[in-house]
Amino acid sequence: MRQDEVISQIRAHRMTLEAMGVKSLGLFGSVARNEANSESDVDILVEFSKPVGFFQVFDIQYFLEDLLQCSIDLGTINALKEHLRSSVLEDVVRVF
Repeated sequence: MRQDEVISQIRAHRMTLEAMGVKSLGLFGSVARNEANSESDVDILVEFSKPVGFFQVFDIQYFLEDLLQCSIDLGTINALKEHLRSSVLEDVVRVF
């Protein structure tokens, strides 16, 4: 998927994602760099408005996979491995 397509689709469902506890959301990886191919997943970094449980995270991931019709790699800044954090944060394209 192209970056602009992903951003447009996610922004159209911002209210739903916010109701699910998402405070902010950004893209990183190949989609953010406009290097994705037909087999690429979409790497998404989220920040939550309140503490969320394991099942809520999976609900958000499944919602996004259904919306975008592709695999999603969903993560938080705190979950990023230290040695990857700076390169991931350099790639992030803010969606909302």
